[in-house]
Amino acid sequence: MDRNPPSDTFRAAIGIDVGGTKIEAVLLDGGGQTLWRQRVPSPSSDYDAMLGAIADLAGAARREPLGQDATIGLGTPGSLTREGLIKNANTVCLNGRPLERDLAERLGTPVRVANDANCLALSEAVDGAGAGSDVVFAAILGTGTGAGIAVHGRVLAGPNGLAGEWGHNPLPWREASDPWPDCYCGQSGCTETLVSGPGLAAEHHARTGRRLSAEQIALAAARGNASCADTIGRWQHRLARALAQVINLLDPDVIVLGGGLSRVESTYRELPALWDRWVFSGGLKDPVRTALRPSLHGDSSGVRGAAWLWRGPAPR
Repeated sequence: MDRNPPSDTFRAAIGIDVGGTKIEAVLLDGGGQTLWRQRVPSPSSDYDAMLGAIADLAGAARREPLGQDATIGLGTPGSLTREGLIKNANTVCLNGRPLERDLAERLGTPVRVANDANCLALSEAVDGAGAGSDVVFAAILGTGTGAGIAVHGRVLAGPNGLAGEWGHNPLPWREASDPWPDCYCGQSGCTETLVSGPGLAAEHHARTGRRLSAEQIALAAARGNASCADTIGRWQHRLARALAQVINLLDPDVIVLGGGLSRVESTYRELPALWDRWVFSGGLKDPVRTALRPSLHGDSSGVRGAAWLWRGPAPR
């Protein structure tokens, strides 16, 4: 199957990525080149203002050369119910709202909406770090811990819209040193609470008494700070367990990491050396063939994936 965007199908595609602090839009040509890009602050507490900001960005993109007939895809936190309502979004003004329908009515053209982590997976499967691979699992390691799955270049959403909701399963192979914090979802010990940026920072503070952001901890660890290096080591150990569970269940060709913590360079060396311990091998020394890679498109991957939502049938 051709993994490149089909230029004979798309003259151009608009992608919009909705976040809690910003909304970004791009216009891509059929070969994936960026023709236009714009970011605006996200009015994240007001649904009507959010809808208006998204529509304004889409309108601006459609006024560009090649933009008038472009398809429009939208990546958002959360997922869609069968009735087309947003659920589980940490941008809470979206929850319970028919964003896809409202935006299509506002713009007078069909719109496709998908979870932002699914957009990451699609972007990296089409022309990113997972290009040419059959199954791509893409995880966002940032304020939260979301993930998406692309199979043969298509988003896998599932009948409940939950495929890839890896962060809201308990961290596997629990150890005595693991914290077990409560999660906003109502459970305890969720993977998200332990491998997200806030989770990493909270554990560092609990052990050292120092309040540092995840980014500050990672930078200090890279410069040789012993306590920060220990925190990063524990975080990588937990991440290795969590991803080993993904390999046992899904057996992806490639795992792609995005988000702020994906920039910890040592992770790509350390995790493949760690996760063999938990990946099922029946006692044989059979090396894990799943590749671990950083997202090729970085912070732009989600908005690019939103643009590619019209490459094939709607996510399912």
